[in-house]
Amino acid sequence: MTLRVGSPVHAVAFSSDGRRIVSGSKDKSVRVWDASTGETLKVLEGHTDSVRSVAFSSDDRRIVSGSRDKSVWVWDAMTGETLHVLEGHTHHVMSVTFSSDGRRIVSGSKDKLVLVWDALTGETLKVLEGHTDYVRSVAFSSDDRRIVSSSDDGSVRVWDAWTGETLEVLEGHTGYVRSVAFSSDDRCIVSSSDDKSVRVWDAMTGETLKVLEGHTDYVKSVALSSDNRRIASGSEDKSVRVWDAMTGETLKVLEGHTDTVRSVAFSSDDRRIVSGSVDKSVRVWDALTGETLEMLEGHADIVMSVAFSSDGMRIISGSVDKSVRVWDALTGEMLKLLEGHTQYVTSVAFSNDGRRIISGSSDESVRVWDAMTGETLKVLEGPTDTVMSVTFLSDDRRIVSGPVDESAQVWDAMMSETLEVMESHTDTVMRVTFSSDDRRIVSGPVGKSVRVWDPLTGETLKVLEGHTGLRSVAFSSDDRHIVSGSKNKSVRVWDASTGETLKVLQGHTDSVTFVAFSSDDTRIASGSEDKSVRVWDAMTGETLKVLEGHTETVTSVTFSSDDRRIVSGSVDTSVRVWDALTGEALEVLDGHTGYVTSVAFSRDDRRIVSGSGDKSVRVWDAMTGETLKVLEGSTEPVESVSFSTDDKSVQVWAVPTQRASLRYVRQKTADSSGYQRHTGWLLSTEGEHSLMFVPPSAKLPDASNILTLPRSYAASVDFTSSTLGPEWHNCFFS
Repeated sequence: MTLRVGSPVHAVAFSSDGRRIVSGSKDKSVRVWDASTGETLKVLEGHTDSVRSVAFSSDDRRIVSGSRDKSVWVWDAMTGETLHVLEGHTHHVMSVTFSSDGRRIVSGSKDKLVLVWDALTGETLKVLEGHTDYVRSVAFSSDDRRIVSSSDDGSVRVWDAWTGETLEVLEGHTGYVRSVAFSSDDRCIVSSSDDKSVRVWDAMTGETLKVLEGHTDYVKSVALSSDNRRIASGSEDKSVRVWDAMTGETLKVLEGHTDTVRSVAFSSDDRRIVSGSVDKSVRVWDALTGETLEMLEGHADIVMSVAFSSDGMRIISGSVDKSVRVWDALTGEMLKLLEGHTQYVTSVAFSNDGRRIISGSSDESVRVWDAMTGETLKVLEGPTDTVMSVTFLSDDRRIVSGPVDESAQVWDAMMSETLEVMESHTDTVMRVTFSSDDRRIVSGPVGKSVRVWDPLTGETLKVLEGHTGLRSVAFSSDDRHIVSGSKNKSVRVWDASTGETLKVLQGHTDSVTFVAFSSDDTRIASGSEDKSVRVWDAMTGETLKVLEGHTETVTSVTFSSDDRRIVSGSVDTSVRVWDALTGEALEVLDGHTGYVTSVAFSRDDRRIVSGSGDKSVRVWDAMTGETLKVLEGSTEPVESVSFSTDDKSVQVWAVPTQRASLRYVRQKTADSSGYQRHTGWLLSTEGEHSLMFVPPSAKLPDASNILTLPRSYAASVDFTSSTLGPEWHNCFFS
């Protein structure tokens, strides 16, 4: 059986009676499934960031979940009601579990602490200190007298659960220890590590009993069967392995996942294994034969988006194969194949009453379908680029679509009429980004202000003023703060709700070209024309590190997803990888022959992609610095690069830089009084293709319809939102 979630699954667990499965996902939800039919029984919502760990209480009446939002939630497993929200950690919560008597909860966090909580009152009972790096996994012994924890410091620690005293420190792994568990008789501990091994330890003496080797990549999760005879492990090599716990022999290799396996667990009768993966699926396996018990298949290419109907009876999926499919959530049967889009489908959603489906596509359209018949009810046209996000509002009367063209549109779902289009600044917009909850947009022009918009009404919520010559802007992951970098050499941190300037970070000696938050929002990285990268404390504004080594302007910076490394690109043609904590240069990636415009980590942090003015894209091994691929074919300098969400493809944007002239017609639209005004879009001469956006304030001539693009201004012309139609080449002449 394969349970499709629609977002990477970080954690899974069986109920003690084997009848239910609970999963935690990057989509911030906890889901409870019927283990026999695959039906979704409950969707528990409340966390504000991805859920990293889930567990049932021994009586199956409660569920505990830990999240990147730094909180632990306790839920009623039958009703889905929130019983407690446990707050105390200062960083992502990576692991949670109940004691066997259900009276205590233990949690481990990236704040390096293990906390013990009263499960009934929510009170913090103990704070266990000793690890020197992130705590990845925690577990109680079956008698509830000991706690075991594993950490990125490479150690496993055994604690007295009542006093908090450290009883044993188990050392032997040579990489981060990702997962740890007690055997049911409490005599052994099993752990998994980034050193690709699983270790079995004597829980009393700390002696290593077995080292299980066979995985070819990091081992993310480990579990023991209740009879202590078998071990299951999940790995970045996409496999689940079943081991003989006494001999260390591999009994089964369970293959089927197409991405990292993040979590594994045995059912209480040891006859089944459940696994959760970054490939967005949950699989249930026969633990003896290794057979997958059931699967949902049908799409001919990557599935981009999935969603449940509100009654949980149907699932919809949109794919690169250009289709939308409707499935029976209980049987896995395909009910409808919706065809009409001419490019890949990026986003799908049900209306709240389940009667309509909406889909967005790279063909620049939004389609509304009859969910029962599959008939196309409406084709909403207006976006000038790929529609990346679509959703119904709660009243089902309006639709919101978010295309790549830096606008958001609100539609009347019944009439297909456009209700809102957000107008741009009065100067060229250099940066634009959504908040993580899609309720706000922040944009930055080359002028002095940052604007925060309501994407539903198009209303300007805040105008943040203080900069002179904005270069870069970004939201924090919790959407509470905005960071911006400017030509005036400063970095500013703003309160996203009030617009108040919280901090002005000063230290750069030239223009700040790029800014980024770490994923935990505690640090900011900035790149500058002064050739340096600075790491700042986001709360105090203090400079933590100055990373020096580039010999020209730093054009792009970003954190790895675990916040332990920073990658930067520069006009000096190099890409540099830094230790984000010590500031040490880890790798210098040389190979580009032109300035580096953009850098990004893959989601698993194992690869780096870079784009350059030399018209190539390079994919690098993030650990060794080796060039894995050189992607060539662009006829223009590469302006921006990123990995796709599944790390399987690289997205590239290229920008023309040659001196040329452009023939165009200006797009116009009528306002409420009937006055024809310019939208800012330049169209090909027949008016069919969007070429580029120029702010109306530029006052381009209507008469000559020719725009000259000098070489010296090429970097200021943004073609990333243009649609390169078949007549594109006819619009330019030298």
